[in-house]
Amino acid sequence: MTPTPHPPSHPPSEPRHHHGPDEGHVHSHSHSHGPAAPVSRHLRRVIAAILIPFTAAVVVGLVVLWPGGVPPHKRSGVGFDRQTQQATVTRVVAVDCASVNAPGGAPTGNASTGDGSAPQRPAGTCKKATVRVDTGKDEGRTFTEIVQPDQSRQLHEGEKVVVAYEPSAPKDLQYSVTDVDRKFPMALLAGIFAVAVVVVGRMRGIMALVALAVSFLVLGFFILPAILQGANPLLVAVVGSSAIMLIALYMCHGLSARTSVAVLGTLISLSLIGVLGSEFIGWAALTGNTDDNTGLIHGLYPHIDMSGLLLAGVIIGSLGVLDDVTVTQTSAVWELHEANPSMGWRGLYRAGIRIGRDHIASVVNTLVLAYAGAALPLLLLFSIAQSSVVSVAGSELVAEEIVRTLVGSIGLVASVPVTTILAAVVVSTDRPGTAAAPAAAAPARGGRGRRRKR
Repeated sequence: MTPTPHPPSHPPSEPRHHHGPDEGHVHSHSHSHGPAAPVSRHLRRVIAAILIPFTAAVVVGLVVLWPGGVPPHKRSGVGFDRQTQQATVTRVVAVDCASVNAPGGAPTGNASTGDGSAPQRPAGTCKKATVRVDTGKDEGRTFTEIVQPDQSRQLHEGEKVVVAYEPSAPKDLQYSVTDVDRKFPMALLAGIFAVAVVVVGRMRGIMALVALAVSFLVLGFFILPAILQGANPLLVAVVGSSAIMLIALYMCHGLSARTSVAVLGTLISLSLIGVLGSEFIGWAALTGNTDDNTGLIHGLYPHIDMSGLLLAGVIIGSLGVLDDVTVTQTSAVWELHEANPSMGWRGLYRAGIRIGRDHIASVVNTLVLAYAGAALPLLLLFSIAQSSVVSVAGSELVAEEIVRTLVGSIGLVASVPVTTILAAVVVSTDRPGTAAAPAAAAPARGGRGRRRKR
């Protein structure tokens, strides 16, 4: 049999994997437009022997750790732990700042400063806004809010806002504007995102959106409530992340050996991230309690292990990028084999790792910049203080981000060779019909092994 001069017109590898010798001439493009050709029954059993117990363990973990809801607590009235209602600014008039802050006059709305001291009112023109409560037991009630000219948020007539409610305060001070109602622009942006994903990704895009919804459900109904109930944050993160990984990968990429290899590569890399994160968070003495939000959580739920919560965040934050790397590497190796079935696992690994090196460079840079962008206000504060790089890196606030970034990046780097070698071994040594290929394919070196042997 002679080599085919134009590889794209030649039947790809899948026909070789159909049952029966007469099917070898069936023209098929399933390697590029559908799931990969199946591996042997023996290898499927080996993969199942690993993944079925792991999946069963994840299900048992979900059942045992299932929280049944967020534990109740008495609201502190601090930060996000406040009762809030929706409201509308019905009227805004200009007033003299001195007239609304006359000696002996009580400040209105959110006029107090953070330290409880009397605020310094600037001279000039202020705004007196009338706000109507639209939800809750006081629906229809109005109150006034004084807006100073130097405040970053200015109220406008007809604007939808969020107001905080403090029942223990005097009646005229029970409500105050805390934020703007952003439901519509956020919903619109989410809709544009969903449409873009579906238009470009089609059925894959739809499945990706479903997997994203499932991920949020696992996060909202299992991971967060379980941690608040007092379960070990690391254990909860491992079980929850594993559930998200299994659902997302198999839902988006199909139930196949290719996806299973990506799952195994992700699992090994997550295990490495968990071990490294646990060790270095302990060695660096990171408490996980570094800002107002974590301080509030610790105050409301002192039984939560804050350092464990930090480690859980590292694992969950790394999962999304790991999925991308492992799936890409597995697909690359699979397609390399489809292009040249005579290539052994060593050749597949070398070719796949060259692709992976480019991926590593871009992904690690993306991860570092993502964390740096999130911590940009903090970095600005250190820059203003003219602190040295050593002192900045040694502070717990920045050290947390450094550990988070480096541990996640090490896991990402490790996932490339791990997943590549797993995929190379699987796809090259256990394909149906490969046993007879070497002898028949020996004269085909000039054709770069692109023809199929039956």
